[in-house]
Amino acid sequence: MPITRRVFLRDSALAVVGTAAIPSFLARAAYGAAEAGSRNKRLVVIFQRGAADGLNIVVPHGEAQYYAMRPSINIPRKAVIDLDGFFGLHPSLAPFQPLWQQRHLAIVHAAGSPDPTRSHFDAQDFMESGTPGRKATDDGWLNRTLHSIPQSSPKSPFRAIALGPSLPRILSGSEPAVAMNNINDFSVGGRGSKPSPAASTFQAMYDHSADTVLHTTGEETFEAVKMLKAADPGKYKPASRANYPRGRFGDSLRQLAQLIKATLGVRVAFADIGGWDHHVNEGSTEGQIANVLSDFSQSLAAFWTDLGDLAEDTVIVTMSEFGRTARENGNRGTDHGHANVMFVLGDPVKGGKVYGRWPGLERSQLYEGRDLALTTDFRQVIGEAMARHMGNGNLNAVFPGYENQTGKFLKILG
Repeated sequence: MPITRRVFLRDSALAVVGTAAIPSFLARAAYGAAEAGSRNKRLVVIFQRGAADGLNIVVPHGEAQYYAMRPSINIPRKAVIDLDGFFGLHPSLAPFQPLWQQRHLAIVHAAGSPDPTRSHFDAQDFMESGTPGRKATDDGWLNRTLHSIPQSSPKSPFRAIALGPSLPRILSGSEPAVAMNNINDFSVGGRGSKPSPAASTFQAMYDHSADTVLHTTGEETFEAVKMLKAADPGKYKPASRANYPRGRFGDSLRQLAQLIKATLGVRVAFADIGGWDHHVNEGSTEGQIANVLSDFSQSLAAFWTDLGDLAEDTVIVTMSEFGRTARENGNRGTDHGHANVMFVLGDPVKGGKVYGRWPGLERSQLYEGRDLALTTDFRQVIGEAMARHMGNGNLNAVFPGYENQTGKFLKILG
């Protein structure tokens, strides 16, 4: 059989973590799925916290009203990276252009939560709980989806990961999940050493588990984490041409790629990036939005490159709590709006297309006379990723109260 990059990573198990003896958990994770003739699928969710300006991210440059409403912060037609003659990317999203051309990147415009709130806190809560308008939901939709996804290899305590200092709302719930701010700081302790608070919580979660298999898996995974640290993960070298920018978001995705490539059984993962709340001096091709878009796109493009063949089984979905007003304000910025834009990236994605119905920017077409109107519920996009990629056939449990009909899918995924 020819030696592919996937086979090399699987058979060495540990190109990422060194050459020490392989713990039994890693051995099962590396070989189990291959022997069964199946592979685990992964979903990575990226949250743009602060309400990103979708109209300056994926620009409707074919609509004159866009330029009429944004005289000082619009993205000039000559600067837009044209996609289809009507929509185009902000120039700081240049790293996305090859992904679009290779049809790995799809865009859903006029998407988001149907709830009308303009509160950052409430809107983020609703999008992470998956129940817009309902504050009583205890858990997050990304945690709930773990109940019903097929499991072709032993259940790993690392199957649900958040890159950050604490577990986000979207991963809270009955299914075990772990937040990891930095691999180097994730100390598991041992005799004479003190574990980090994150590791202590993680270990306690499995020490008290009544599930013998789960408990054993937890102990073995701690062996794997020790092995990661012994191999000095700070010296991890991403794949060639995977150029992560410096900063929190790039570091998070670099470490997530490292964990995925270490065959630790990651199934769902979450990371976020702030800096999108541009009420004042938003900028155009330069300035605040340009800077955060550069970080956003360079980090995601590097992550995609770093995964190599493992990208075949990975889908990435981005979201933000709501969009911005269609018209710029008196401070050359934008205020809290409604619909927004979502990116869907992955090998199974039928990309090179902008999905969803465009509502238009004439005053009569705007939501409440001021915002881009919503035509695609974010749960429709996520639901398709859950059903068609992750194999979750119980979408009503993931998004209670929302009618998830496969016939309504946008058919973004093959």
